[in-house]
Amino acid sequence: MIKAARRPRFLAKDELFKIPIVGTALRGAHQIPVDRAKAGDPSPLNSAQDALRAGEIVVIYPEGTVTDMPDSTPMQGRTGMVRLALATGAPIVPMASWGSQAVWQKSGRGSLKFGRPVWVKVGDPIDLSAHAGERDDRQVLRKLTGEVMAEIASLVEDLRARYPKRWA
Repeated sequence: MIKAARRPRFLAKDELFKIPIVGTALRGAHQIPVDRAKAGDPSPLNSAQDALRAGEIVVIYPEGTVTDMPDSTPMQGRTGMVRLALATGAPIVPMASWGSQAVWQKSGRGSLKFGRPVWVKVGDPIDLSAHAGERDDRQVLRKLTGEVMAEIASLVEDLRARYPKRWA
């Protein structure tokens, strides 16, 4: 087994940082809080840029929340991941999971049945450096975000198609 010797930094809603013990663990692990009530606040992305420039790994859930699509497919992504990639030159590594939607639900407690598989698939890195000069163009940001989300949707579809029927 190869170890990367790096721990990922997640962007997470700031409400999680206010939960006793959970908040202490998140702060201790240097996770990055996002105050969703402050739309347009650059500080989470600035912290993520600093982390990337320091050689760290940053994990972003591009939708900003758990999907609310009835079939659990990805929703429209936000442009933060693309803006980070363009600002730092870091590639975007798309990743998808399937099976966790039965456990983690907005509507309440999910199914924690023992043995439920949660599958993860990682796609090829996406290099956006050819668009570095267009990082202030909103149309380009939306287009690139759509392309990344299409890749994530493709990964999700592959996982869903192969997922054990007994757990579907």
